[in-house]
Amino acid sequence: QVQLVESGGGLVQSGGSLRLSCAASGFALSNYFVGWYRQAPGKEREWVARIYNTGGYPNYADPVRGRFTVSRDNANNTVYLQMNNLKPEDTAVYYCKAYRDGPEYWGQGTQVTVSS
Repeated sequence: QVQLVESGGGLVQSGGSLRLSCAASGFALSNYFVGWYRQAPGKEREWVARIYNTGGYPNYADPVRGRFTVSRDNANNTVYLQMNNLKPEDTAVYYCKAYRDGPEYWGQGTQVTVSS
């Protein structure tokens, strides 16, 4: 069964850190680009970060650049999002997406809440 599962979300104070994981099963995540997205209440889903299948060319949305780092461990079929210096406006459900040519796969999301 093809599946992506995010984990690592939670409640953290402003300035704190979290590391999200995106674990794949049923397919080789190493063949896919992976993007992180987030959706805050009442807002549209927005792109946060991306990493190529080789681990190169990480790219970030302006609001998170310099605070978030995306990385991957292809041997463990997992991609990470390290989030530092979190702000209340980072509060959202965070999703990962595996994509390239052909079908794309989404996880179910993990909630991140940053208190001020």
